[in-house]
Amino acid sequence: MRVTIETTADGSPTFYREDLDEHYHSVKGALVEGNHVYVHSGWRHATPTDGCVRVFEVGFGSGLNAALTADAAIQSGIATEYYSVELYPLSQHDTAVYAEGLPERLRDVFQAVNSTPWQQSSQINPFFTLVKLEDDLLTMHLPLQPDVVYFDAFAPEKQPEMWDESIFRKIYEAMKPGGILVTYCAKGAIRRMLNDIGFKTERLPGPPGGKREILRATVPD
Repeated sequence: MRVTIETTADGSPTFYREDLDEHYHSVKGALVEGNHVYVHSGWRHATPTDGCVRVFEVGFGSGLNAALTADAAIQSGIATEYYSVELYPLSQHDTAVYAEGLPERLRDVFQAVNSTPWQQSSQINPFFTLVKLEDDLLTMHLPLQPDVVYFDAFAPEKQPEMWDESIFRKIYEAMKPGGILVTYCAKGAIRRMLNDIGFKTERLPGPPGGKREILRATVPD
């Protein structure tokens, strides 16, 4: 799997995967997208379980969403357990080069989330624990009852198998009542499918300069 690094509109980097002709983050701004879609629209709206927010991320990718959430957790003093699945991890060399394009204050936490071992729990900071799972979402057992799901797979037209109804039903059944799922994709077909499964969906404004809308879906109480 070959990737290259490109600079997005907000000055932060993204990976470009040549075999899929797809970027890992929005070319309109990787940092802006990660913070808006996942941290602000997802993590900050989650209801903690026993004082801890449990996150399940579909697509660890570059590790940017994990780094942004770890930074938000220590800044806010909110305990967070973060589980992320990735079938095709990037190399340490690629993520080290990527880190050079990030703001200085994020580089250490970004490198920390990428240097931790897979398949085990790692304490990134006093408020953030990370478990990276090198696994296939199609067959794996999901972590029990996440409070929030970051659904950050490649676009439906690039990886249609990741947007199949069976995937979202599996996630729905694993989530706790009141749990939320956030994704950058607000396509009508995806929203209708989530509604049919049982989620209550809402379209939210997209990140500044990026997509017009994003999607948040909630498991009814």
